[in-house]
Amino acid sequence: MESKMGELPVDINIQEPRWDQSTFLGRARHFFTVTDPRNLLLSGAQLEASRNIVQNYRAGVVTPGITEDQLWRAKYVYDSAFHPDTGEKVVLIGRMSAQVPMNMTITGCMLTFYRKTPTVVFWQWVNQSFNAIVNYSNRSGDAPITMGQLGTAYVSATTGAVATALGLKSLTKHLPPLVGRFVPFAAVAAANCINIPLMRQRELQVGIPVTDEAGQRLGYSVTAAKQGIFQVVISRICMAIPAMAIPPLIMDTLEKKDFLKRRPWLGAPLQVGLVGFCLVFATPLCCALFPQKSSIHVSKLEPELRAQIHEQNPSVEVVYYNKGL
Repeated sequence: MESKMGELPVDINIQEPRWDQSTFLGRARHFFTVTDPRNLLLSGAQLEASRNIVQNYRAGVVTPGITEDQLWRAKYVYDSAFHPDTGEKVVLIGRMSAQVPMNMTITGCMLTFYRKTPTVVFWQWVNQSFNAIVNYSNRSGDAPITMGQLGTAYVSATTGAVATALGLKSLTKHLPPLVGRFVPFAAVAAANCINIPLMRQRELQVGIPVTDEAGQRLGYSVTAAKQGIFQVVISRICMAIPAMAIPPLIMDTLEKKDFLKRRPWLGAPLQVGLVGFCLVFATPLCCALFPQKSSIHVSKLEPELRAQIHEQNPSVEVVYYNKGL
């Protein structure tokens, strides 16, 4: 199919991210675009327009007069609002672009109201409810998760987070007040270790698809699933570090100053603002820590799968899998 003068060629691969995903910088640029909170302000009509551009382009129809930059912009708008496997529109707060504003509000409140038990329980619960929505919205389409499994993961993660928060809160009573400010972080880290493996338990039971470099499916691996889930837990915990470690240090200093003593109501908005500032950078940078398409050496796979790959594709030494977010 020939393209007329000034028209885009039809062979740009918009299935893949725009930037080289084998480098940290390329992944960071990709995730800065994906998590851009401004995407939340787009109207339904703008989302539909982007969806049409992308779907037409994939079908070989170039929207007249469109530039390459506009095509990529449409792809990223489309990706920000629609599920990659099912094509359904994702609930507003479950989208990647909602991560920063939502986490900023919830984390800011967790760090502000860490002194009283009812508020600790309430904000940890809000945070885990939000996590459950995000995990459900961004689940991998290959392994559908049942409502029962979702419920179990949600209840376990919430219980884990609340128990960690309250347990540590009682332990830190006799320690310097600054230590108490880090309790919410420990609770979030503990909950991530419970929540993500539980939300993805199906993958730990049946494995995730592993492919060769060309994307040809070679089988399912539980080892790859474990590695992928471990990487996601690490990057989620790292994502929370700047937002939950830097603001408490700043607030601890500020709250001793007269300025805040006279205006205690400024505490919460200030905390939320500081958290937001940290998250705008931490979210995309931590998503970029590991390649989305991770690799694992065939020798590390389960014996049966290793034998099967050696038999059918003897030349394959490294297999690839999608680690999820």
